[in-house]
Amino acid sequence: MSLRGLVLPPQQRRTLEEMTTELDLRVGDRRSRLTAYWTMLTLSGTIAAAGVLSDSTATVIGAMIIAPLSTPIMGTALALTKRQRGGTAVFVLGGVVVVVLIGWLAALTVPDGYDLLANAQVAGRTSPSLLDMVAAIATGLAGAIALARKDLAAVLPGVAIAISLVPPLAVVGICLGLGRSDLAWGAGLLFVSNVLALVLAGTLVFAVLGYAVPAPGHGRTRARTYVLLTTLVLLVSLPLALNTTVAWFVDTWTRDVERAATAWVADVDGATVTGVELHGFTAVVSVTAPGDLPPHQDLLDLLDVPESMGIRLEVVTGHEVEVREVLSSFE
Repeated sequence: MSLRGLVLPPQQRRTLEEMTTELDLRVGDRRSRLTAYWTMLTLSGTIAAAGVLSDSTATVIGAMIIAPLSTPIMGTALALTKRQRGGTAVFVLGGVVVVVLIGWLAALTVPDGYDLLANAQVAGRTSPSLLDMVAAIATGLAGAIALARKDLAAVLPGVAIAISLVPPLAVVGICLGLGRSDLAWGAGLLFVSNVLALVLAGTLVFAVLGYAVPAPGHGRTRARTYVLLTTLVLLVSLPLALNTTVAWFVDTWTRDVERAATAWVADVDGATVTGVELHGFTAVVSVTAPGDLPPHQDLLDLLDVPESMGIRLEVVTGHEVEVREVLSSFE
């Protein structure tokens, strides 16, 4: 049995007409489908923005489940497989504008001084890595196969949770509304990489499963489409790879500084390294100590990090005072 037969048994295969009806919002009762799409997209964007600002994972997951944005994205993949021009991508672009605008409006409710990076929902979506691209491609493959098979519709909510589409766009809008374009760029990169991965994976799966419409002279066109999509994925992967590399070095240097600082204060009774943070090229070491600390040069001698890295100490010096002892009422 061929790979196509194993992945998509004939008795479970959806027809091309069924797939088109499922993924092309312009087919069938167009007015009803479009009103449902924009209504659910607006609601999912609102839920995502609220979930992000409240740092609620459960709320963000709820937004992922009801978000309809993956439909026109996979519809674009099917259109490319069929060598059909235009239409579905406009719903993706329109959806981007709507959700980003919702996020921007939600940012107006945030008090001054709000720390975006202290919010796990924001921090986790503004620094994407190559692992996010790998996950997106795998999710795209799973989603395309589930759409093509009649017996796998139940896994589609899981696919919706696995791929991050609406939440990153909400984060883009929130970050732009709070003047953090650098963080907005990171969240936007995550969204773009996910979209490209979905389209590439969907196009490949739909072609392998036989949804490509035979037409003379179009072999080169399809090959060019695959080459273009693969090139775009690789181009997006470059900043993801750079971000992954930087994150690795930051984590390595932070752990090295923390180990050196811990060894530096080891002989001081009551001294503790409470944290190490990297601010640009300066490592900020927070230390709590009851008295004087060893010479700073001893810390520098213990460090195994580039000499171009600055080191700043934030020391809290003092001692504990028992103001009142807790009296037990039990004998």
